Amino acid sequence: MLIQEYAIMSMQIGGKSMKVLVTGVNGQLGYDVMNELNQRGHEAIGSDITESNEHFQKYVQLDITNNDAVEKVITEINPDVVVHCAAWTAVDLAEDDDKVEKVRAVNAKGTENIALTCKKIDCKMIYISTDYVFNGQGETPWDPDCKDYKPLNVYGQTKLEGELAVSSNLDKYFIVRIAWVFGVNGKNFIKTMLNVGKKYPQVKVVNDQIGTPTYTFDLARLLVDMAESDKYGYYHATNEGGYISWYDFTVEIFKQAGYTTEVLPVTTEEYGLSKAARPFNSRLDKSKLVENGFKPLPTWQDALSRYLKEIEY
Repeated sequence: MLIQEYAIMSMQIGGKSMKVLVTGVNGQLGYDVMNELNQRGHEAIGSDITESNEHFQKYVQLDITNNDAVEKVITEINPDVVVHCAAWTAVDLAEDDDKVEKVRAVNAKGTENIALTCKKIDCKMIYISTDYVFNGQGETPWDPDCKDYKPLNVYGQTKLEGELAVSSNLDKYFIVRIAWVFGVNGKNFIKTMLNVGKKYPQVKVVNDQIGTPTYTFDLARLLVDMAESDKYGYYHATNEGGYISWYDFTVEIFKQAGYTTEVLPVTTEEYGLSKAARPFNSRLDKSKLVENGFKPLPTWQDALSRYLKEIEY
């Protein structure tokens, strides 16, 4: 018998198997959360905007901006937990005048639709958010219970509106802020830098935006731990290993990948402004995880090493 089968058996015998709806399973995090739930013997149902999903049999098409559809789908499934990973994450595109209301419809209204139905059927909700709800200034790590919100851009503002929709309607919720996300099932900074580093002898990367990466494979384990608990509230979750700049991250990516590409540090100003303002301070204080009995994520260096073995480059 496989270890995985033992794990599933013990889950079904010793612990309560849950029914969990995961939104945004076409993305990096939703994909890994589904796999983690399945591995632990929970009943995982995935959803996204597309008609079907090649990875998961238990899948339902859902447009979260359509309140009637949200209410119908969630009520029929009647989950114990909804893990809400779906979001508009194209930060620069969100600044376009013709996109702002679309972004708000997904990140704020879509989240509110889910929260209201979770309230109706009394199920837990896990909402994935971002450090972009803060002003991105200073050097002090952001505390998860800090209410000094000051989003820098449309993405941050609409994700904050989503947070408030969850916290104002529910008691049984987790709001988990993450940063610098990477996973196998989607585009991310690591894949971009591996492509750029292959083509050019030298790359310029900003060294004055500080934070820590988050590997969705590791985060998924934590989110399922949360789903199995009732330690509700606000949390910050990224990999351990210390705060770094995008420059530091790139140096380590190339080192582990065996690239000889030269990396030049530049300031955000020197690099040139992006359409959406970016936070200089993405440091997240994660001590609340340990205080509440959750296991921290492995170091980002270790996560990167495991990740590079999973992808082709």
